[in-house]
Amino acid sequence: MKRRLLRNIDWRLLALTLVLMAFGLLVIASASQLEGEHWSASPFFRRQLLWAAICLVAIGVSATVKYDHLRYYARWIYLLNLIMLGFVLIEGAQLRGARSWLRLGFASFQPSELSKLMLIITLAAYVARRKGQLHSWWEIIKTGLYIVPPFVLLLLQPDLGTAFVFVAIWLGIVFVGGASLAKLAVLVSGSLAAVIGAVVAHLRWGLSLPLKEHQLMRLIVFASPGLDRTGAGYQLIQSLIAVGSGQLYGKGLFMGTQNRLNFLPEQHTDFVFAVVAEELGFAGGILLLVAFFALLWRGMGIATSARDLFGSLLAAGVVSMFAFHIMVNIGMTIGVMPVTGLPLPFVSYGGSSVVTMMICIGILLNISMRRFQFE
Repeated sequence: MKRRLLRNIDWRLLALTLVLMAFGLLVIASASQLEGEHWSASPFFRRQLLWAAICLVAIGVSATVKYDHLRYYARWIYLLNLIMLGFVLIEGAQLRGARSWLRLGFASFQPSELSKLMLIITLAAYVARRKGQLHSWWEIIKTGLYIVPPFVLLLLQPDLGTAFVFVAIWLGIVFVGGASLAKLAVLVSGSLAAVIGAVVAHLRWGLSLPLKEHQLMRLIVFASPGLDRTGAGYQLIQSLIAVGSGQLYGKGLFMGTQNRLNFLPEQHTDFVFAVVAEELGFAGGILLLVAFFALLWRGMGIATSARDLFGSLLAAGVVSMFAFHIMVNIGMTIGVMPVTGLPLPFVSYGGSSVVTMMICIGILLNISMRRFQFE
């Protein structure tokens, strides 16, 4: 049976993931290279290399344990998720205006990253128990209410980017679970209209919103960065300069001026795609997008071939999370999305993020290996 499991593993998905990880390490080395030192001496590169080694263990464990066992612990995982997010509000360290991190001595941990995986597992189990019942408005709304408690805890941090990821995960899972696309479109359109209306009401009549002022400014200046060139719009302006200056083939790896001269803020985390575009150009950016598209395509194939509904929903949640991260991160880099601080999967620096993403890949491989029922 072990041989059959290995034969059914999606080797292309695994190879794509490892290639993206290796590419991410190279870009992080370029984005964080200190002046006068070799790129391998970068502390960010060395830490990410350590996280990459941990990721190999994480993907092995998550691919080995039977995924269908997760549904039996869904209620406990949901409760643990709420406790973890609540604990961050009390004991979390504040960084860039948000209380999103826990100090673990030698390292920091961002619980909201792990919270995405927990939501995928618990929501998939919740929807799987309602097989064939998501045709009514009330059943769809109930699945939405299910994610409200962790969603609210994220807004209180405030972590607007991860809260939006929760919505993307919910949409992917309930759609695969049988919800009507037309009904989901109505709910999303109504929600967007409500959000826009709330922002307008805040600006005109001072309506209180659960957001920091800098987060509101990010939502405003993405449409017109020139409103605050040295403040909230600075990152976007520098990112657009970096992307545009890369032209077709880029300036060469480790040769980006916006990157090396530190004009581009957060170049190894949130704006890592701007480094790719500046140093490898339009061609490099397109190749990276093709690799991401191939990864999402393999994930959707696993979702459609899973042996049970729970497996399909798990895969749908993972693919939805990846797709939203990629769309928003690259979108904010080129000025078509607000700056929300979401990392680019496998490329941006960050231990919590990359380990969570790797566990998700392990779950996809797990579902792929077990797409045939064994007795």
